[in-house]
Amino acid sequence: MRLVSTFVLRKGTLLKKIWMTSNNAPKLPGDISLPSSEEELSRLIAHESGKFRYEIEDFFRKPEKTGYQLSPDGTYYSYVAPYERRLNIFVQPVGSSKSHRITHETERDISGYIWASSDRLIYIKDSGGDENFRIFAVDKDGGNLLDLVPVDGIRIEIIDPLRDNEQEIIIGMNKNNPQLFEPYRLNIIDGSLKQLATNENPEEPISSWKTDHEGKLKLATQLVEGTLERILYRPTESDPWKTVITTDFRDTLSPMFFDFDNGSIVYALSNLNRDKTVIIKYDLNKAEEIGEPLYVHKDVDISGLAYSRKRKVITHASYTTDRGHKHFFDEKREEIQDFLDKKLGGYETIIANSNKEETKHMIRTYSDRSLGAYYVLDSEDMTLEHITDVSPWIHEEDLSPMQPISYIARDGLKINGYLTLPLNQDSNLPLVVNPHGGPWVRDVWTYNPEVQLLANRGYAVLQMNYRGSTGYGRAFWEKGFKEWGKKMQDDITDGVQYLIERGNVDKKRVAIYGGSYGGYATLAGVTFTPKLYKCAIDYVGVSNLFTFMKTIPPYWKPYLQTMYEMVGNPETDTEQMASASPALHVDKIEAPLYVVQGANDPRVNIDEADQIVRQLRDRNIDVPYMVKYNEGHGFRNEENQFEFYKTMIGFLAKHLKK
Repeated sequence: MRLVSTFVLRKGTLLKKIWMTSNNAPKLPGDISLPSSEEELSRLIAHESGKFRYEIEDFFRKPEKTGYQLSPDGTYYSYVAPYERRLNIFVQPVGSSKSHRITHETERDISGYIWASSDRLIYIKDSGGDENFRIFAVDKDGGNLLDLVPVDGIRIEIIDPLRDNEQEIIIGMNKNNPQLFEPYRLNIIDGSLKQLATNENPEEPISSWKTDHEGKLKLATQLVEGTLERILYRPTESDPWKTVITTDFRDTLSPMFFDFDNGSIVYALSNLNRDKTVIIKYDLNKAEEIGEPLYVHKDVDISGLAYSRKRKVITHASYTTDRGHKHFFDEKREEIQDFLDKKLGGYETIIANSNKEETKHMIRTYSDRSLGAYYVLDSEDMTLEHITDVSPWIHEEDLSPMQPISYIARDGLKINGYLTLPLNQDSNLPLVVNPHGGPWVRDVWTYNPEVQLLANRGYAVLQMNYRGSTGYGRAFWEKGFKEWGKKMQDDITDGVQYLIERGNVDKKRVAIYGGSYGGYATLAGVTFTPKLYKCAIDYVGVSNLFTFMKTIPPYWKPYLQTMYEMVGNPETDTEQMASASPALHVDKIEAPLYVVQGANDPRVNIDEADQIVRQLRDRNIDVPYMVKYNEGHGFRNEENQFEFYKTMIGFLAKHLKK
């Protein structure tokens, strides 16, 4: 399932009940104990009638094999696959048909993993969706499994996997202060730690750390006065930090990696003195941009830059218009892409990872109608070996294309989005509006199981990149500031009206569904445009901007002043925030509402859902309410996803039928 939204700052920094679970599930502080009955949710499921080629489980079941990676020496590849319904790591020699499982997780999926050396892998996972990720290491034969930092209640992130170091990686963790991450060199064999720098001032915290190509910690980003960002640099790890430049959070100067001599030059994403983000070279000693930008697109931001670690050359820039694109700087990488396009035409292709010598590459394909397949490319003799299809039980010709669209909002702003229609249907359809989470991200052309399920069941699906979405330049992003429930919501409403006027949609059968910010937009839709929607589904959504600000996770606290600038300050923007908080205007809600929440959600506290449900039930309005006590911000466990989507489809069928 697509990750359901992340609150992300412009500079890429992470600002990072169901009753059916258990009748004796532990109650959390503030739990109002208002889940729906098992019978009520079962009745919702029963509303999905008719015969369909694909069951709901087909869209959300875990792939039999996915997440393939090559070992650094290229002699093994690994993948994740279900064991006891949870994703675990398997390892297989190249050229062999036999694999073996090396992890044994049964409570929670492994969230991610990498090869730390040719003999040892590391992986992360959290507990019940709390996002306090722990890090583990295991040999490729499954031996020497080690919980590397066995401390509860902290969050670990990988800063540098140190590709040339077989025994160590660099991590960040908030062990000393839950708001602040500090860098450590971690031995993946014995778990020993060495702290590399301190981060002791919550008033001016370090928000990110960056190493050079040798793994030396030489760059840091510091938050100043809540809304400013200071880049710090030191030529060597024994030198003191010095300030390079201080920028407002609206400005982007985001170093990606050092030039290959490991000196003071970095490649960076920047929108300084321009609207669209571009790629530049930047001298940290001189605090100045070098020459002209490497690549510029007139309509959208450049999102990334790739390089060859082996050959020490930059290879291509990435950007997204209606679909993803690459601009090549390197002839060899462009030849590889041309070969892949010829062999795998019609699919997006990415190099998921490569061996250390960059002679063998793990290739992943996908499209809007397929999760694609994995291949191994040998770039010396240019041969391509198919490994596996990711979801062979679904045939893409049965699914619906994701069509790029655009429309003009009421104030003249162009809004880009995507429309997915049921096969062979294009008029007078029931519509599900699906605003993305974030809100400071954007929807892209890709396979989305939620969208394909809805189209398969006969619904048109509208996704739009409302103002405030990223990727379209600074001005478009800033137009969303303090517009939650206001102009951002108008962009959603105007998209619905556009499809009604085109004749695609039956105006009497429009629903809205979203998660996280999309859940907020769902609640705002039925609150502030109550006549537009026939029903709504709120999935882990914000309902009250005041309480939301008070319950953010501790590692978001350093970004609170920035969030005040982007969303609203409870002290100075009280009227604006109150007018945009659905929980304070529940009396306006007319459409049937279904609320879904993970009890352990660290981003959108369960109280956000409780408030809406409590107030509607106080008005004797029945609100189906699903809570999972072993989930957080979006459901990860397969059985919970199955139950949610069955009830969601039943709810829509009940309320959008002719």
